[in-house]
Amino acid sequence: MENVKEQEFDKKTTHTVELLKECGNGCQMAQKSVKQVREFVTDERLSRLMEAYGEKHTALEKEIVSMLGCYGSKEDTPPKMAEISSWMSVEMGMLMHPNNQEAAKKMMDGCNMGIQSVSEYVNKYPDADEKAHDLAKKLIKVEEDFMEEMKAFV
Repeated sequence: MENVKEQEFDKKTTHTVELLKECGNGCQMAQKSVKQVREFVTDERLSRLMEAYGEKHTALEKEIVSMLGCYGSKEDTPPKMAEISSWMSVEMGMLMHPNNQEAAKKMMDGCNMGIQSVSEYVNKYPDADEKAHDLAKKLIKVEEDFMEEMKAFV
């Protein structure tokens, strides 16, 4: 009986850590994309909005790192291929259409990818700690709100 409880604890811990790491990766990718795209933005309101959401991602990442520490784990860096693909997509789009509308579209694309990815992990790891699920849902909400605010610039 004790062995079953240990296995359940290990499964919950593993699922919690994996969910948190995915959320951390999402926050890092969002921050990098915001920084990259802001270089092309000329609208002050759009720039401030992007900065505000970058800060929201930074604050969430800090919470995630703290919770990972409670589980004896550390934050990962996003997979290199995902970073390269994201960077190239943003860079090519912004070089071809260096305007505020394209910047907003790129941010919306990133939000959509983040929502899908984190939602997938929420569903993949239903046994994760409730606090980890709450952080994941908070991140999804930030992405949804960011995407909604970008619509005004498209």
